[in-house]
Amino acid sequence: MRALLDTNIIIHREANKVISPDIGTLFKWLDKGNYTKCVHPVTLEEIKKHADKATVHTFSVKLDSYEHLKTVAPLDSQVKTVSEDHDSTTNDKNDTFLLNEVYCDRVDLLISEDKAIHNKAVLLGIGDRVFTIDSFLEKVVSENPALVDYRVLSVTKKHFGEVNLKDSFFDGFREDYDDFDKWFNRKSDEIAYVTHINDRILSFLYVKVEGYRWSGFFRQETGIYK
Repeated sequence: MRALLDTNIIIHREANKVISPDIGTLFKWLDKGNYTKCVHPVTLEEIKKHADKATVHTFSVKLDSYEHLKTVAPLDSQVKTVSEDHDSTTNDKNDTFLLNEVYCDRVDLLISEDKAIHNKAVLLGIGDRVFTIDSFLEKVVSENPALVDYRVLSVTKKHFGEVNLKDSFFDGFREDYDDFDKWFNRKSDEIAYVTHINDRILSFLYVKVEGYRWSGFFRQETGIYK
């Protein structure tokens, strides 16, 4: 699998100052999944334009550890149409060149934190192959539960009100139940059992005891029990 990395991902990874705390986890999972980490020629050109020559030299050395695309796909007519409608700057057009590699199947996926890239990906019908750091981590954890180091996980007893309801873990419940958020908030003083990985919820267990019966729900990245 070939994963194309946007310039913002490369900078996050190789900058001396940590910009995104999840960047190390991203690269760990890229390695676990045996992804080839690719960079596009436009990324190399963008980095070369940095005003600080010492920074350019440092990045040039570090970029040797990535797979450089030796050729690029001709701009597809559909991609060109989207570009004409939405690109107004050189950076916009460079982003489209990255998307074109995905659209033409030269790479399997693209990872970028740029919202404009994701918007254009949806228009091109490849939104499911263009990821943010967070969405890529969710994908690989759910697809490869055997690779998760569960030894470092611990179950935490929490009140519902202490759990981050906005965590993307609960998105599936919102899709299935329109009143899920209201139901959850009404349980604010009740107990749940939660596991986390890198500050994200991995599993959530709620048990309601009714005499000799119990009911509740459990959800992990690999499935749901209600």
